[in-house]
Amino acid sequence: MTSTTPQTPAPINGAALLDEVEAFHRRFNVFPTESAYVAVALWDAHTHLLDCFDSTPRLAFLSPEPGSGKSRALEIVETLVPHPMVAVNASAAALFRAVSGSEGRPTILFDEIDTVFGPKAGDNEELRGFLNAGHRRSGVTYRCVGDGGNQTVQAFPSYTAVAVAGLGSLPDTILTRSVIIRMRRRARNEKVEPFRARIHEAEGNKLRDRLATWAESVRGFVMGAWPEMPDGVSDRPADVWEPLLAIADAVGGDWPRRSRDACVKLVKASQVDDKGSLGVRLLTDLRDHVLIGVDRLPTIAVIDRLNNLDDAPWADLQGRPLDSRRLSRMLRDYVTADNEPITSRNIRTAGGILKGFFAEDLADAWTRYCPPPPQAALHPLQPLHPSSEGIPA
Repeated sequence: MTSTTPQTPAPINGAALLDEVEAFHRRFNVFPTESAYVAVALWDAHTHLLDCFDSTPRLAFLSPEPGSGKSRALEIVETLVPHPMVAVNASAAALFRAVSGSEGRPTILFDEIDTVFGPKAGDNEELRGFLNAGHRRSGVTYRCVGDGGNQTVQAFPSYTAVAVAGLGSLPDTILTRSVIIRMRRRARNEKVEPFRARIHEAEGNKLRDRLATWAESVRGFVMGAWPEMPDGVSDRPADVWEPLLAIADAVGGDWPRRSRDACVKLVKASQVDDKGSLGVRLLTDLRDHVLIGVDRLPTIAVIDRLNNLDDAPWADLQGRPLDSRRLSRMLRDYVTADNEPITSRNIRTAGGILKGFFAEDLADAWTRYCPPPPQAALHPLQPLHPSSEGIPA
């Protein structure tokens, strides 16, 4: 009688497996850029290794119009991630109980997120707080438990992977924690394979199971990894991309290079699209469109140029254009390099002395709050009075 030795399964080639995951998305999704395919495939893989990271990026499929493939993208992601939980209008209480439950931490897939955070959705601070807290492994949600006077405060873990899809945009606190994929409708020459759940869900699940097996084999490599970040990617964008780059380095092949190229392109795109708060938008527009080629400008001219900017909110702020009172109030929230509130000062002109703003007063705030200036050269506006001198108010 001949005994047989059990065969050890051959190790999974991570690069080849991630190539298959990317190819699976390409069959059913038309993403706007090559970088999007790279980012989504890495995000799928990272959901199998959440405990190796200090944070998890949110994946956001956003578009200005319906019919742009957002929900289909979530459907494909659903087949590839562990314990998918599809949520539409789910409450914060339901989500944090699911994350802290005994059935295993879910990967939350939140479709129609615009119904939660859109302009007609009302206040959803509780859900926003859950999504923000769950970005960090240390994140918890506090709730009172018990009956009557025996209630106690208990911390529930919130850390879990979340992908969302919706129209428009999201609150800044969620956008800055997200890999953003700006979806668009398919052109007539862009074809995809029809997704048939009965057939293709099983194919995706097989890839999911192989991802889980591969993830266990590289857990030691990924745990505590500090991937090298591309030049210019730091702070919050680095937090978002660190887990994805760690996955790419563990996968090997061409993925480390492709992941860093995708990182740079998607971070740059998010900075172009992200106007930040209204105050940051104001500072940025003053730098890039108003105080161009001038070191000072009267308030009346500043307001005129702001209100005439295309694709800017200043001509219609809750039904009224920006005026000098609101401009002054918004700028006083920021300070000069000498830590003094930014205020208007006297400017001597040919017609007399007018109140206005100086570029030197704004320079420190521009450096601290604004995204990098556009690379394209802008036609500078000429100073109204090059020889004028500022007079302290």
